[in-house]
Amino acid sequence: MHHQHFTRADLAKIAVVVMKEYGLEPDFSEAVQDQLTQIQSPAEESDPSIQDLRHLLWCSLDNDDSLDLDQLTACEDIGNGQHKIYVAIADVDGLIKKDSPIDQHAKLNTASIYTSSRIFPMLPEKLSTNLSSLNSNEDRLALVTEMAISATGEILGSTIYRAKVRNKAKLAYDATSDWIDGKTPAPKAIAELPGMDLQIKTQDAIAQKLRLRRHQAGSLQFEIFQPKAIFAGEKIIDIAEQIQNRGRQLIEEFMIATNESTARFLLKKGIPSLRRVVRSPERWLRIVELAKQYGALLPSSPDSKALSEFLSKRHVADPERFPDLSLVIVKLMGPGEYVLEHPGEKPIGHFGLAVQDYMHSTAPNRRFPDLITLRMIKQALIGQRSLYDNQELYALALHCTTQEDAIRKVERRMRKSDAALFLEPYIGKEFNGIITGITPNYGWVRIFNPPAEGMLLKLPKNATIGNKVRVQLVSTDVQMGHINFMLSGY
Repeated sequence: MHHQHFTRADLAKIAVVVMKEYGLEPDFSEAVQDQLTQIQSPAEESDPSIQDLRHLLWCSLDNDDSLDLDQLTACEDIGNGQHKIYVAIADVDGLIKKDSPIDQHAKLNTASIYTSSRIFPMLPEKLSTNLSSLNSNEDRLALVTEMAISATGEILGSTIYRAKVRNKAKLAYDATSDWIDGKTPAPKAIAELPGMDLQIKTQDAIAQKLRLRRHQAGSLQFEIFQPKAIFAGEKIIDIAEQIQNRGRQLIEEFMIATNESTARFLLKKGIPSLRRVVRSPERWLRIVELAKQYGALLPSSPDSKALSEFLSKRHVADPERFPDLSLVIVKLMGPGEYVLEHPGEKPIGHFGLAVQDYMHSTAPNRRFPDLITLRMIKQALIGQRSLYDNQELYALALHCTTQEDAIRKVERRMRKSDAALFLEPYIGKEFNGIITGITPNYGWVRIFNPPAEGMLLKLPKNATIGNKVRVQLVSTDVQMGHINFMLSGY
């Protein structure tokens, strides 16, 4: 196939094939469509325990193109340098009950799968981007976690309850960050609403305190290379890297705090819960060896604080190679997994986040474990037995771990196809890059502009990881997601 024939639609077709290969279901069944026609409006309930919090200055903060809005945030000054943070999570369970056809589809895939050419939502878009999404200027049911935060960023306590909310401003990470950084004027949604500018500035300040606290406790800061294809209609026009910025950090901190509060809530109620864990790295000694190459000494048993300090030093010393170092360490740490944790057991915790109680609870439109947790909390709030028994939760924890791994592989595989398509017109051109991997017969190279990774054929004897090289693009294969380079002048 010549490159002109490949369009966004072709990439979407490749994504469907790849998903099926990994045991994921790209399409919704007829049973799902039938259930969907029954659902015409957002969830409504007249339960007296549901608080009316529509007056708060709620806003959503997400990617520019996100339509599946899972969470809103708001805050209040309560004196003495203390603040209350409110995080509202979409009550997806209000519309979608356990074991219904839509729920079964969600349970099969366990998450929305984002490829550049097509999104495969966990829940049909009529729900995830509309009826169960916290869309702007719409009344919605939500689960609210209210947290008191000290002047130094310590979580003093939290409560969880059901509430009615209304999103007053749909904000995007990059524009909001640029404004926080003083680079641009306030986005329209902030400027038009009295008090919203102070809201965001306050939330940002609190998030930065929470972040500092986590780092002091040994939370790890990575920068993973994850380029994203950009389309104009059917044509791929660019590949861009997502930047870590203040807006993303704000949401990240509030979500980690919410997840910790949720975990503690279920623990107190004596309810086993589905936790997201990263065990202390079993390959720690290999991480120690790696650090030695940079002249750094790490302790002989896993220590997130020491690793955190090593990472931040490397980030300052060599920002260009930091994404590659990040990836190596993430791989050595091993992937996260879902486990069932019982009250009274010693928690495994989340090594990378330096938190003991961590679970997924903030994105029920796009992650199934979060929907499970949402249901468990709703049952616990009214003092009723869980909808899930332990046997079922054990099975779900395993299944979610397996599918998450499959999803990661699909998304990575599609990023390669995207890059192959974008690079096709540049065969024969030269690029600057860095060697990121070496095997006996070939190597891997990451080029800077556009950001892409490929295979380096015919590796010279003296090549080492981290070497800066000039390479020539020899071939691409969009279908397989292959990109091949050779050293220039070889």
